[in-house]
Amino acid sequence: MTQTSIWQQILDYSHRADPYPLYAELRKTPVVRVEDGSYVVSTYREIVALLHDPRLSSDMRNLPELAADASAQGSDEGPATLPPSFIQTDAPEHDRLRRLLTRNFGPPHRPGRIDSMIPHMLEIVTSEIDDFVAKDRSGTTWVDIVDDFAYPFPVTVICQLLGVPREDESRFQAMSDAVIQANDPTTGGLSERQRRRAKATADLGQYFAELLDARHGQRGDDLLSGLLGGDGDEAPMSPGEILSNAALLLVAGHETTVNLITNGMLTLLRHPEVLDRLRHGDEPDLAARVVEELLRYEPPVQFLSTNRNTVDDIEIAGTTIPKGSPVTLALAAGSRDPDFVPDPDRFDPDREHNEHLGFGGGIHYCFGAPLARPETQIALTELAHRLKNPRLAADPPPYRASPSLRGPRHLLVEIDGVTPRPP
Repeated sequence: MTQTSIWQQILDYSHRADPYPLYAELRKTPVVRVEDGSYVVSTYREIVALLHDPRLSSDMRNLPELAADASAQGSDEGPATLPPSFIQTDAPEHDRLRRLLTRNFGPPHRPGRIDSMIPHMLEIVTSEIDDFVAKDRSGTTWVDIVDDFAYPFPVTVICQLLGVPREDESRFQAMSDAVIQANDPTTGGLSERQRRRAKATADLGQYFAELLDARHGQRGDDLLSGLLGGDGDEAPMSPGEILSNAALLLVAGHETTVNLITNGMLTLLRHPEVLDRLRHGDEPDLAARVVEELLRYEPPVQFLSTNRNTVDDIEIAGTTIPKGSPVTLALAAGSRDPDFVPDPDRFDPDREHNEHLGFGGGIHYCFGAPLARPETQIALTELAHRLKNPRLAADPPPYRASPSLRGPRHLLVEIDGVTPRPP
C-alpha cells in the first residue's frame, strides 16, 4: 500500500464511516507528497509546528496557480468581488480583521455576549426535544438527530448572533452548501474549487448586502451591527470585508457544530456507560470533558487544506516542503497520534492533559470555539437527560459527502419517549 493511495482512500467516500485506520497508516510517514502535488502532514508535533510557522500561509494569493483568481477577489468594489475573509489572510492583515471581529464577539470588549445567549440556547434545545414526541411513527418514536435537532439548533443560534432572520434559512442554506462543496478536495482541481468558492461566497455577500440595505441604517445588538458601527481605535472594516467575514461566520457558525453534536451523540450511543454518567448528572464538569474528548476523538473538521501554502521552503520531519506548495494538515490524524496521546483510539472523557487539534491552533485557532463548546455541552446534556432508552437505527449511519467536514448526514435514533424537563 503506497502513501499516496492511503490519502486517496481517506478521501474516498467508502471510508467515511471510519477513516482512522487509514490515518494510522498515513502517520507512518509524517509528511507525504500526494497525487495532486500537495503535501499532507499527519503527526501531532509536526502539525503544531506548522500551525505556528509564519512560513505556512493561509493567503491563497501566494499560490501561483491561484494568483489570477485571487486578484479578482482582492478588490473591494462590492459583493461580486469580495476580499478574502480573515481566515484567508496572514498577519498583520489577519490580526486586524480578527481584532475587529472579536470586539463584537467576546472578551475583553463583549465578555458577556456568549454567556448571555446560554439561556436562549437551552430554550431552543428544550423546544426541539419537546417536539420529538410529535414524531411518533406507527407506535415507535424515531428522530433524526441531524435534521430534527443538530442542524436547526446552531443555525438558530448563529442567526441570532449575526442578526440574520431565521426564516431566511432556506435561502442561505443552498449558498452555504455550495461553499462547503467547494472546499471538498474530491470535487475538482484547486483553481476550479477556488472559483466555485468565490462565487458561493459572493452570493452570500450579496445576501448580506441586501439584508443590511433593508435595515435602512437601523442597528441592533448583533454582531453585524457592531461591525457596521466600527467603534474602537482601528479603522473599521470596509463594506466588502464586512460581507466576506459575515458570509464566513454564517457558514462556519453552524456547519461544524452540526457535525460536533451529531458525532457526539453517535459516540455516546456507542459508549452507553458515558451516556449513563452524563444522564445521571453527578459530575458537573463531565459535559465539558466529553466535548473536549469528542474534539480529539471524532472531530468535525478532519483536516485543513483550503489555502494553506508555503511562502518559503520548510524542512519538517526529514522532508523539505518547497516554497509555493499547497499543504494539508490532517488534524484528525494528529489528535490520534500515539507518539503524543496514550491509547489514542479509546474514547475517554477522563483523559488527563487532553491537548487536541479539534479547533486547529496558532493565529487561526477556531474563532467560534467559545460558542461551539457551550452549544455542544448543552445539546448533549439535554439529549442524555431527556431521551428514554435511545438506540441507533443503523451503525454506521450514512455520512455526509465531505471528507474534511465529516459527520453523519442522518442519525436515526429510536426512543421510548421524552422525559419532561423540570420547570
